[in-house]
Amino acid sequence: MRRVVVDPGVLVSAIITPAGPPAEIVRAVRDGRLELVVSPHLLAELRAVLDRDKFRRYVSVEEVDEYLEGLALLATTFEDPQVTHAPAGDPADEYLLALARVTGAWLVSGDAGVLGQSQPGLRTLTPRALVDERAAGEPLA
Repeated sequence: MRRVVVDPGVLVSAIITPAGPPAEIVRAVRDGRLELVVSPHLLAELRAVLDRDKFRRYVSVEEVDEYLEGLALLATTFEDPQVTHAPAGDPADEYLLALARVTGAWLVSGDAGVLGQSQPGLRTLTPRALVDERAAGEPLA
Protein backbone atom coordinates (compact mmCIF):
# COMPACT_ATOMS: atom_id res chain seq x y z
CA MET A 1 0.00 0.00 0.00
CA ARG A 2 1.30 3.44 -0.93
CA ARG A 3 2.27 5.72 1.95
CA VAL A 4 1.35 9.39 1.63
CA VAL A 5 1.98 12.51 3.66
CA VAL A 6 -0.85 14.88 2.84
CA ASP A 7 -0.30 18.61 3.28
CA PRO A 8 -2.76 20.08 5.81
CA GLY A 9 -4.07 22.39 3.08
CA VAL A 10 -5.18 19.37 1.08
CA LEU A 11 -6.83 17.85 4.16
CA VAL A 12 -8.69 21.14 4.73
CA SER A 13 -9.93 21.03 1.13
CA ALA A 14 -11.13 17.46 1.66
CA ILE A 15 -13.44 18.38 4.54
CA ILE A 16 -14.74 21.56 2.91
CA THR A 17 -15.40 20.08 -0.53
CA PRO A 18 -16.57 16.45 -0.42
CA ALA A 19 -16.04 16.11 -4.19
CA GLY A 20 -12.68 16.35 -5.87
CA PRO A 21 -9.23 14.83 -5.50
CA PRO A 22 -8.56 15.78 -1.85
CA ALA A 23 -11.79 14.12 -0.71
CA GLU A 24 -11.02 11.10 -2.93
CA ILE A 25 -7.68 10.74 -1.15
CA VAL A 26 -9.31 10.82 2.28
CA ARG A 27 -11.84 8.20 1.15
CA ALA A 28 -8.98 6.02 -0.09
CA VAL A 29 -7.33 6.32 3.33
CA ARG A 30 -10.62 5.38 5.01
CA ASP A 31 -11.03 2.40 2.69
CA GLY A 32 -7.47 1.19 3.31
CA ARG A 33 -6.22 1.89 -0.22
CA LEU A 34 -3.68 4.47 0.92
CA GLU A 35 -1.68 4.72 4.14
CA LEU A 36 -1.79 8.23 5.59
CA VAL A 37 1.34 9.27 7.49
CA VAL A 38 1.02 12.05 10.06
CA SER A 39 3.02 13.59 12.87
CA PRO A 40 1.99 15.65 15.89
CA HIS A 41 3.08 18.84 14.08
CA LEU A 42 0.94 18.02 11.02
CA LEU A 43 -2.14 17.29 13.13
CA ALA A 44 -1.60 20.44 15.21
CA GLU A 45 -1.29 22.57 12.08
CA LEU A 46 -4.46 21.04 10.65
CA ARG A 47 -6.32 21.68 13.91
CA ALA A 48 -5.11 25.29 14.06
CA VAL A 49 -6.34 25.97 10.53
CA LEU A 50 -9.73 24.27 10.96
CA ASP A 51 -10.30 26.04 14.29
CA ARG A 52 -10.36 29.42 12.52
CA ASP A 53 -13.73 31.14 12.59
CA LYS A 54 -13.84 31.48 8.81
CA PHE A 55 -14.29 27.71 8.48
CA ARG A 56 -17.50 27.61 10.60
CA ARG A 57 -19.51 28.36 7.45
CA TYR A 58 -18.27 25.04 6.04
CA VAL A 59 -17.94 22.75 9.06
CA SER A 60 -18.97 22.85 12.69
CA VAL A 61 -16.56 22.47 15.60
CA GLU A 62 -18.03 19.01 16.18
CA GLU A 63 -17.42 18.00 12.56
CA VAL A 64 -13.82 19.21 12.82
CA ASP A 65 -13.32 17.19 16.00
CA GLU A 66 -14.75 14.05 14.37
CA TYR A 67 -12.67 14.55 11.23
CA LEU A 68 -9.42 15.00 13.15
CA GLU A 69 -10.13 12.08 15.46
CA GLY A 70 -10.92 9.89 12.47
CA LEU A 71 -7.76 10.88 10.62
CA ALA A 72 -5.64 10.28 13.72
CA LEU A 73 -7.14 6.80 14.16
CA LEU A 74 -6.68 5.85 10.50
CA ALA A 75 -3.19 7.29 10.08
CA THR A 76 0.19 5.94 10.95
CA THR A 77 1.71 8.45 13.33
CA PHE A 78 5.43 9.15 13.39
CA GLU A 79 7.34 11.46 15.68
CA ASP A 80 8.06 14.87 14.26
CA PRO A 81 11.19 14.41 12.17
CA GLN A 82 14.33 16.40 12.70
CA VAL A 83 14.81 18.90 9.91
CA THR A 84 18.10 17.94 8.30
CA HIS A 85 18.03 19.97 5.07
CA ALA A 86 18.27 23.72 4.89
CA PRO A 87 14.86 24.87 3.75
CA ALA A 88 14.87 25.68 0.06
CA GLY A 89 11.36 27.11 0.13
CA ASP A 90 9.10 28.05 3.01
CA PRO A 91 10.72 26.97 6.29
CA ALA A 92 7.24 26.25 7.67
CA ASP A 93 6.89 23.43 5.11
CA GLU A 94 10.21 21.74 5.83
CA TYR A 95 8.66 19.38 8.40
CA LEU A 96 6.39 17.97 5.66
CA LEU A 97 9.35 17.33 3.38
CA ALA A 98 11.30 15.72 6.23
CA LEU A 99 8.33 13.55 7.26
CA ALA A 100 7.91 12.29 3.69
CA ARG A 101 11.64 11.60 3.36
CA VAL A 102 12.05 9.67 6.63
CA THR A 103 8.90 7.58 6.08
CA GLY A 104 9.41 6.89 2.39
CA ALA A 105 6.01 8.43 1.65
CA TRP A 106 4.93 10.49 -1.32
CA LEU A 107 4.14 14.09 -0.39
CA VAL A 108 0.77 15.30 -1.67
CA SER A 109 0.33 19.07 -1.76
CA GLY A 110 -1.26 21.88 -3.68
CA ASP A 111 1.45 24.32 -2.59
CA ALA A 112 3.72 25.30 -5.50
CA GLY A 113 6.65 25.81 -3.12
CA VAL A 114 6.34 22.26 -1.81
CA LEU A 115 5.73 20.79 -5.27
CA GLY A 116 8.81 22.55 -6.61
CA GLN A 117 11.15 20.79 -4.20
CA SER A 118 13.66 18.47 -5.78
CA GLN A 119 15.42 16.38 -3.18
CA PRO A 120 16.79 12.84 -3.26
CA GLY A 121 14.26 10.32 -1.98
CA LEU A 122 11.36 12.76 -2.20
CA ARG A 123 8.39 12.54 -4.56
CA THR A 124 5.89 15.37 -4.53
CA LEU A 125 2.64 15.45 -6.44
CA THR A 126 -0.68 17.23 -6.53
CA PRO A 127 -3.87 15.59 -5.28
CA ARG A 128 -5.06 15.30 -8.89
CA ALA A 129 -1.79 13.65 -9.97
CA LEU A 130 -2.10 11.09 -7.16
CA VAL A 131 -5.70 10.29 -8.09
CA ASP A 132 -4.78 10.02 -11.77
CA GLU A 133 -1.77 7.83 -11.07
CA ARG A 134 -3.71 5.53 -8.77
CA ALA A 135 -6.56 5.33 -11.30
CA ALA A 136 -4.29 3.36 -13.59
CA GLY A 137 -4.28 0.53 -11.04
CA GLU A 138 -6.85 0.94 -8.29
CA PRO A 139 -9.32 3.83 -8.43
CA LEU A 140 -9.55 6.06 -5.38
CA ALA A 141 -13.21 6.93 -5.83
